[in-house]
Formats: sequence, C-alpha cells, structure tokens
Amino acid sequence: MTQLILEQALNGLQFGLMLFLLAAGLTLVFGIMDMINLSHGSLYMGGAYLGAAAAQAAGSFLVGLLAAMLGMAVVGAALETLLLRRLYARDHLAQVLATFALILIANETVRMIWGPQPLPLNPPAALAGPVELFGFSYPAYRLLIIGVGLAVAAFLYLLVARTRAGMWVRAGAANREMAEALGVDVRRLFTGIFALGAALCAAAGVLLGPLLAVQVGMGENILILAFVVIVIGGIGSIRGALVGSLLVGVVDTLGRALLPTLLRAVASPEVAGHLGPALASITIYLLMAAVLFFRPQGLFPARA
Repeated sequence: MTQLILEQALNGLQFGLMLFLLAAGLTLVFGIMDMINLSHGSLYMGGAYLGAAAAQAAGSFLVGLLAAMLGMAVVGAALETLLLRRLYARDHLAQVLATFALILIANETVRMIWGPQPLPLNPPAALAGPVELFGFSYPAYRLLIIGVGLAVAAFLYLLVARTRAGMWVRAGAANREMAEALGVDVRRLFTGIFALGAALCAAAGVLLGPLLAVQVGMGENILILAFVVIVIGGIGSIRGALVGSLLVGVVDTLGRALLPTLLRAVASPEVAGHLGPALASITIYLLMAAVLFFRPQGLFPARA
C-alpha cells in the first residue's frame, strides 16, 4: 500500500507540474492583462499536434518539442497582436465569446490539417523504460516530466521576481499608464507574455502527448483544470499557480487511485468501481470550494 501511495504521489506531482505549464501562462494573461482567454487550451492542443508532426518528420522527440514551442509562440504572438489586443478594453463577456469562437476554429483547423484520428506521439527511446526508484520501478519518462516542470517553475520565478523584464511586467500590471510614461512598451511586453504562455502550453501538450491521446478537443478538459488551479492559487500569482497545480494534481491522482480501493471495504466491487471515479472527479472541485470559502482571493493572491 505504501508503494502504491508513493507511486501515485509521483504521478500526481508529474501531472501537477504539467498543469502548471498551462496555468502559469493563463494566470499571467488573466491576472496581468485582465483577459479571460478560453482559447488557452487550443494552444495546448495545437502544440501537441505540431510537436507530434515535427517529431514524426524529424525522427526526434526533442526536435518536436522545440518546434512546437517555437511555432506556438509565433502563433500566440500573432493571435495577441491581431485579435486579442482589441479585446482588452471590452468586458469579460465579449472576451469569453470571442475566445470560445477561437476554440471552435482551432478544433476545425486541426481536423482539416491532421484529420479526426488521434496522432501518435512516442516518448524518446532512451526514456521508454522504467528506472528503480525507492525500491520500485517507475517510468523514466515521467521523471523527465517532473524535472522539466521544476526547471520551468524555477525559471518563471526568477524571470518574474528577479529580472528587469519581470519588474516591467509587474509595473504594467499595477499601473499601465505610469509604466508607459516611464518608457516601458507595455503592448510589446504583453505580446511577449502571451507568446511565453503559448510556448509553455505547447511544451505541456508535447510532454503529455505520449501519456494522453493527441486528439481534437483535448484542450477543453485540461483548460477547466487550469482555471481551477488559478482560482485556488490566486489569479496573477506564479507561486499560487505552482502550489495550486501541485494540489490539484496530487489530489486528483491519489483520489482516482485510492478511493475505489477504500470504497471496496464498505461497498460491493461494482458500486465501488462506479462511485470511486465519480467521487475522485469531485474532490478537486470540493478543494476549490473550500479554498474559496476560507480565502476568496486564493492561497497566494498577486500583490502589486
């Protein structure tokens, strides 16, 4: 039982760090630009497809990952410049409707280019097998995902909290007019933020591609989890996005693994098999409700 809990905790850590790659860009766009972007999940889907296609063409997973990040960064910058920039002054309802339309457009575009069937994406051959860890075998590829997630978290923290660009971002979020008066090009800065968020989405899509299906509409479900993460962590907070992602990843993974087993002790296997996954799906929303009840601004709300 201890081995099962430890293994599922590592799976939850891996899933949480991948959620962080999505939630980090989303919380920056939402918290700094005051922009509700429902198409964020479409960038994740586009990155997965672009990475899978590039990996197949080049025969290299790394080439696929880099191509997806670069390609979706360009797409994100173009999307922000040509369309989303015109929505900043609109109310949130207009932003929701416009970005929901982008979801439909992105799904149909992907279907026209790659077809309706899932696209295969295999992990690097060197990481396809397991490694010995704490007395049990654990997939090497999942350890790679954990390492990449931790490295990105450290990079974003240093970028936002310790660099001049991060200071400009915080200044533009706190008082855009004053930042522009002091010579900061806030429009170009916001474009860069959006491009960075799109690149992180693409990285998450490619890294999760070998574990999940690369298919049309894959961004919608994970987008819901990303919004749960930023609500729990606090809108606009990188630290909150990291903590919220880890909480959601671990709670969701442990719930799906352990609840059916615990329910078998008090109910029939059929009931436990149906009720366990349903209760596990509810746990993260109960967690969000509890956080909102005690801390309506989230665990680590962003401060100017």
